[in-house]
Amino acid sequence: MPSKQSLLSLSLLFFLHPTTGTPSDLRYVNPLIGSTAGGNVFAGASLPYGLAKPVADVDGQNTGGFSTDGSNVTGFSSLHDSGTGGNPSMGNFPLFPQHCPSDEINGCRFGKDARKKHYKPESVVAEPGYFGIELVDGIRAEMTASRRTAIYRFTFPPHEEKGEDPVISIDLTDLWESRQNASIEIDAEKGRVKGNGTFLPSFGAGSYQTYFCADFSGAGVKDGGIWVNDRAGSEPKELFVTRGFNNFYIQAGGWMSFLRPDDGTITARVGVSFISTEQACSNAESEVSDPISGFEKSQEQAKQAWSQKLSPIKITPGGVSDDMLGAFWSGVYRTMLSPQDMTGENPLWESDEPYFDSFYCLWDAFRAQHPFLTIIDPHQQSRMVRSLLDTYRHEGWLPDCRMSLCKGWTQGGSNADVVIADAYVKNLTGINWELAYKAMVNDAENEPLEWSYEGRGGLQSWKKLNYIPYLDFDWMGFGTNSRSISRTVEYAYNDYCLGVVGEGIGEDGYTTYLSRSGNWRNLFREDQPSFLENGTNTGFTGFFQPRYLNGTWGFQDPIACSALASWCSLTSNPSETFESSVWEYLFYVPHDLSSLIDLVGGTDSFVNRLDYFHTSGLADIGNEPVFLTVYEYHYAGRPALSTKRAHSYIPRTFNATTNGLPGNDDSGAMGSFLAWSMMGLFPNPGQSVYLISPPFFEAVEVTHPETGKTATIRNVNFDPDYKRVYVQSAKLNGMPYKRNWVGHEFFTQGWTLELTLGEVEGEWGTKRGICHLV
Repeated sequence: MPSKQSLLSLSLLFFLHPTTGTPSDLRYVNPLIGSTAGGNVFAGASLPYGLAKPVADVDGQNTGGFSTDGSNVTGFSSLHDSGTGGNPSMGNFPLFPQHCPSDEINGCRFGKDARKKHYKPESVVAEPGYFGIELVDGIRAEMTASRRTAIYRFTFPPHEEKGEDPVISIDLTDLWESRQNASIEIDAEKGRVKGNGTFLPSFGAGSYQTYFCADFSGAGVKDGGIWVNDRAGSEPKELFVTRGFNNFYIQAGGWMSFLRPDDGTITARVGVSFISTEQACSNAESEVSDPISGFEKSQEQAKQAWSQKLSPIKITPGGVSDDMLGAFWSGVYRTMLSPQDMTGENPLWESDEPYFDSFYCLWDAFRAQHPFLTIIDPHQQSRMVRSLLDTYRHEGWLPDCRMSLCKGWTQGGSNADVVIADAYVKNLTGINWELAYKAMVNDAENEPLEWSYEGRGGLQSWKKLNYIPYLDFDWMGFGTNSRSISRTVEYAYNDYCLGVVGEGIGEDGYTTYLSRSGNWRNLFREDQPSFLENGTNTGFTGFFQPRYLNGTWGFQDPIACSALASWCSLTSNPSETFESSVWEYLFYVPHDLSSLIDLVGGTDSFVNRLDYFHTSGLADIGNEPVFLTVYEYHYAGRPALSTKRAHSYIPRTFNATTNGLPGNDDSGAMGSFLAWSMMGLFPNPGQSVYLISPPFFEAVEVTHPETGKTATIRNVNFDPDYKRVYVQSAKLNGMPYKRNWVGHEFFTQGWTLELTLGEVEGEWGTKRGICHLV
């Protein structure tokens, strides 16, 4: 808490050094950043946390729907996730505009491969709330979105260039053709098409059903009907289709033909729902009463919504390039595309609590995205935590991953526990903490039958042996019997988070979980060396290793599953670490890094390991477990090296180009890492800790949306060429400050941090123990 004297100093500081932050101008947001080279971002139109997400779908890198890889457009659909890997997610019921030669409906092409068209790369326009593109045949598609309604404008070339009248088809499919069954109904007189389908989630178990209601305006309807396997007819007007004989995928859907309007533009309003077609129609009618005039109105409302969400942050650039500003603001923007607010659209249970979907996945998002939302949108972050707890209340388990109403595969621990603990230590309001603690205890104490998509596995061994064994004998539940190292270190931190919440709310037994949080030590083998594939000794000894039930050691090469070796996931080369190496997981002891530093030989040895990890090619900056390692130099009293490491990745691998992300954005995880790094504070989630590193701008202000207080981080001697990036001294609220971290009260109480910069590493924040936080 600042003293009266420091508050007076703060007032004088504002008087002497006023900050004129630029507004969070949407012109800097570029949704196409990361739209190729594996970034897999959603580049289309959406409201913050919106369900309706229209964009062009392509046959190339289509995980997010659209990619700037020059591939073919296969349709325009209204449901998407952002930044995911693996199978494409959703992309249900794509529309496709075309002309039929000689106005013969069977001259059209309906199947995905038959109808696809290249797009003109220079025609692509992507802005918050708007996406536009032109196909090589001259048809232009524009789209915007309300909460649960997508609006499309298809403009066909002048009649003299194309003598045929326009046709728009609807395909009963999704991006990865997972449809199990579907139905469609065409009402040509009303210009309305309704339908639904059952599909598979892209990274989970079960199936989901979704519904649409499409209304066409701006042109007279000539006719309508159905199509099956690229043949079409005006009768019948309804169709039900299954997966097909022997799983042969039947392509099918509906179509409408139109009298070409004078301006060539036909508008399609598509309501979506997970409840019913009637609710899909109701969503569309209530949100966009007039589809034609509603396009510009919805587009403007989307801009205003995004502007409001970005408004807590103000930047004083200090000469930084527009590209750097674009990378930053676009990263902030992507943190609020998902998860999606589906309150009122959950058919699985009735509740007055919020329901969010597309936690895809918490293993990725807990590290930076959810802590970021905690400072810029705490109300929605609180509602997300309540949604997680409501899922526990009705399904028995906190999700670690969830999409399309389905349980997603668990990648590591029960990391909803970390999200809840982070909310607790940062005093988010409106959350039932007794229920939260009960849900977390359930993760720690009870093993589900199917722990591949909920809870934790191996709990008998966890409690008895204090580690997850290699080739565990686990007869109580079933899952992918791998990842014994990564599960051990994640379970340890999950239990630490449980202990923190338990202690905070006065629950007995919390010490059990704080004790279990030290289980990571039981897999540390102090004599384990590490060699490169060519046999070169890395020079470091002491790594985590797998252990059998009887306590003897197994072996996993410390460089396996790294960027220098083969990829390891749940199904591709499953290993004892998940998507990262033993090298990387060695650094995942976020609650007791001081003990880890001692275990590996002290600060110099720890720093040398971090340097080797980040410079040898072992580190994969495109995957989330690496995030905290960039800033762990702070714990060794070398914060300048964290700054150096952040600048080695930004803007080299994080920048404003279409390939400006080093890996999947993972629902905003990469965007939040970039935003935190450029703002000059980095979280250790589950703890009230932000590690200080100079912002990439002259100054950053964050106004807390609930307290109204403005936190400021200001660089003195700022250099936009980034030659002076090392902190020489710091002041907090005008008083000298020697710690290299601040707590969450920095944001809620609106403190000011002033960093004086130089070209070489200074003494600030270098005392051992200055970041010993537990």
